[in-house]
Amino acid sequence: MDTVGVRDLANRASAVLDELEQGGQPVIVTRRGRPVAVLAAIDAEEFYDYVLAHSPEFVAGRKAAEERFARGEYGEPLDDVIAELDADDNPDPASA
Repeated sequence: MDTVGVRDLANRASAVLDELEQGGQPVIVTRRGRPVAVLAAIDAEEFYDYVLAHSPEFVAGRKAAEERFARGEYGEPLDDVIAELDADDNPDPASA
């Protein structure tokens, strides 16, 4: 694993990122010789997974859903959910 000092990173940020993308190996960032961070390449899917997993709204919703599930509250039947989604995709033109 490569290392780069914080000053060197500031001066060569673009080159360091290019090396990171090409090599795929994480880079340890040091300050005064001590590791302080790790830079790692990430693809779009991993990025969105990370953002979602750390979103306060998503985390709270997931926790609430897990608690309901643990209490035996499973939500709506799947057939009802599918019917509702189908209705949203195919609105009745007569009701417009």
